[in-house]
Amino acid sequence: MEIVVGISGASGVGYGIRLLEALREKGCVTHLIITDSARKIMQIETDSLPGEVEKLADHVYAPKDFSAPVASGSHLFDALVVIPCSMGTLSGIACGSSDTLITRCADVCLKEKRRLILVPRETPLSLIQLRNMVAASEAGALILPACPAFYSRPQSLAGLVDVLVGRVLDLLGLENDLYHRWEGI
Repeated sequence: MEIVVGISGASGVGYGIRLLEALREKGCVTHLIITDSARKIMQIETDSLPGEVEKLADHVYAPKDFSAPVASGSHLFDALVVIPCSMGTLSGIACGSSDTLITRCADVCLKEKRRLILVPRETPLSLIQLRNMVAASEAGALILPACPAFYSRPQSLAGLVDVLVGRVLDLLGLENDLYHRWEGI
C-alpha cells in the first residue's frame, strides 16, 4: 500500500509520527509532507527532530513542491492521511484550494475517488470549522477527530496515541493490534 502522510500545523504532531512508524512496520510505501508550522510544533510537543521524522518516510516533499509525483492524479497512491489536520488545511481542502502540496494531494484524492482521511485536532469548534468538516465529508473525505477513547484503558499517553493511530490503520484497511477493541459489556 502506498500512503501519503501530511503533517500540518496543529497540536498533535505525535499522531503523525506514530502513524509513520506504524506504516513502516506494515511495509507500506510512504510519502511525507510536513508544513513549516508543523515543524515548529514538532519541536514544542516532541523530542523528535523534523529530520528524524523524515527518515521514517520513503519519500519527503517540501510543503509547496507541486512537482512532487503525488501532486498528480496520474501517480497512483492509495490514500492521503492528514494527521493532524489544522483548521487552515481543512479549510483549504473543503473549498478546493490547492495552494499547498497537502491540499493539492487532497484534491487529487477527491477527484480520483481515493481514500482521504482528515484527523482534525481542535477544540472547541466554530460553526465555520464544523461546516468545513461537513463539506469535506460530503466531497468524500473521512473525518476522524483526534478524540481520545478510554474503553481500551490506555495506560499512557503513547497508549492513547495508539488508539487513534489504530483507528486510522483500520480506515486504511490495514490490520493492526495497536489498541484493544470494544467487546461490549
